[in-house]
Amino acid sequence: MVSLNDIRGKDMLCLADFSPEQVSFLINLGLEMKARYYAGEKVLNVLSGRSIAMVFEKPSTRTRVSLEVAAYQLGAQPVVLNWNELQLGRGEPIKDTARVLSRFTSGIVARVRKHTDLMELSKYSSVPVINALSDLSHPMQAIADYMTIYEKKGRIKGIKIAFIGDGSDNVVNSLMIVSSQLGADFYLASPRKMRPNEYVLGKAKEFAEISNSKIVLTEDIGEAADGADVIYTDVFVSMGQEEIAEEKKKVLMPYQVNAKIMERASKRAIFMHCLPAHRGEEVSEDVIEGPWSVVFDQAENRLHSEKAILSAIIP
Repeated sequence: MVSLNDIRGKDMLCLADFSPEQVSFLINLGLEMKARYYAGEKVLNVLSGRSIAMVFEKPSTRTRVSLEVAAYQLGAQPVVLNWNELQLGRGEPIKDTARVLSRFTSGIVARVRKHTDLMELSKYSSVPVINALSDLSHPMQAIADYMTIYEKKGRIKGIKIAFIGDGSDNVVNSLMIVSSQLGADFYLASPRKMRPNEYVLGKAKEFAEISNSKIVLTEDIGEAADGADVIYTDVFVSMGQEEIAEEKKKVLMPYQVNAKIMERASKRAIFMHCLPAHRGEEVSEDVIEGPWSVVFDQAENRLHSEKAILSAIIP
């Protein structure tokens, strides 16, 4: 049995560093937090007296707002810091910022461009560091996503999840890890040159051998979509890729999720997207606004999953 003591004080940089039991614990805690919220427990005060530094190098809507509200509902003080408002924007070493913030706060949540910067922040911080998005992974998103899948499907083990689009996406890495940890089959349909991070793929294959799940990489959209319980996509062009935007769009347009794709999935399939969505590019309007879409339930779960993550990790 996993308890809070197994997670308390642990950095969350990539879910490959967590055990399947720890990931399952966080998902279940998120579901519990949501149930308590709707039962009337709007403020829990489990982190009363703590302050949490929230550093943003990249723009954010869902992550920033949900984190601030999550901290408030847990009784903590969120300290939101834009990268360029800090001395980091003027060249202060990350290691110095890490050591200073560690003296002031109980934890650091950071949304960064380079995962290596997050690793350096973690190395020199004496308080837990939580990844709010990097070029490698998006663990907080994945916890919310699997909460949503459980709510809609009643299980995770044995379902088929198909991601269609850019296979080098940070969300792909996190979804694939959790899928392999919890026994879901993960199919990725993407151009051959857009494949997941090799380290993450290797870890996912190790987990998949234990959970007896499948990881299938293919260029064939039909192979991924046929009978899928979940169809997932993300933007074709991530933040920081503006210089190669047109090239990527041309390559990825055949991988758009539209009604024809959804009709190949299971009759009770759901459509997921971490948002923001570019309608008419990675997903058609009729899909994201159609009966398959659960994207706003998915977005809401960011709040409750983050309450679970913060309350479990922040000492």
